[in-house]
Amino acid sequence: MRVIFMGTPDFSVPVLDALVEAGHEIAAVYCQPPRPAGRGKKDRPTPVHARAQALGLTVRHPVSLKSAEEQEAFAALNADVAVVVAYGLILPQPILDAPAQGCLNIHASLLPRWRGAAPIHRAIMSGDVQTGICIMQMQAGLDTGPVLLREATDIGIEETTDQLHDRLSVMGAGLIVEALRELPNLTPEPQPEVGVTYAAKIDKAEARIDWSRPAVEVDRQIRGLSPFPGAWTEFDGARIKVLASRMAEGQGVPGQVLDDALTIACGEGAVDLLRLQRAGKGAQDKETFLRGWPIPAGSRLTAE
Repeated sequence: MRVIFMGTPDFSVPVLDALVEAGHEIAAVYCQPPRPAGRGKKDRPTPVHARAQALGLTVRHPVSLKSAEEQEAFAALNADVAVVVAYGLILPQPILDAPAQGCLNIHASLLPRWRGAAPIHRAIMSGDVQTGICIMQMQAGLDTGPVLLREATDIGIEETTDQLHDRLSVMGAGLIVEALRELPNLTPEPQPEVGVTYAAKIDKAEARIDWSRPAVEVDRQIRGLSPFPGAWTEFDGARIKVLASRMAEGQGVPGQVLDDALTIACGEGAVDLLRLQRAGKGAQDKETFLRGWPIPAGSRLTAE
């Protein structure tokens, strides 16, 4: 098929690779424009942009798709279908209508649960035991279109957003290839009106760890916000990001360090901190972290 691919971050790259490997003709790749990054603040292409260039594909990165000129250029590609995954721009109706068979979105949740910007984070933070991938026929509403294919997967009890992100990306790549192969035989299923939830964009203000909360909630917060923005706490006036955790046994004053292995008391129960990062340093497993900065039993972690 002649495909327009629309995606921007790392999550989208395996999908682009899968479409190329499956033999589809990529008419053009659309992604977000390069942004200033690094110490020099030089414009850096997005992961999809870089991968598309490496594959020798045509790349377009308009700031908006609202102008008649951009919409005409999109329609002139004469695509059979557009595949959209974490693109980052709202698609106006003329864009949705341009491909002969419409625009298909790869969404990282089991719709209608977790429509919106941060479905992977929200699934973990809410304690969902299962999530998945939906291939959706796009409409003007926010993730409201009928679903063509879906695949579920269990969320591991210690799984972080980073880990689940990578698994779902690979799942999405496989499922879209299947969807394009079977497209004439697929029946779009309207989303049910019950069970709708919205995955609001993650706010950095959500990252502060409140140790007075139950351990199960603290553990979900840590895993759900890893690696970005990273749940954080403070010790001895310095901020520490916590990037991995698991439930543990123990009781104490919230924030109290219960042993020499970073078991931390919460409002109810405790969590074991597994991976941490100090400001200006790389992420470390707790054993390496504690060799460089011991935090003895009886200490208190805070988040002022």
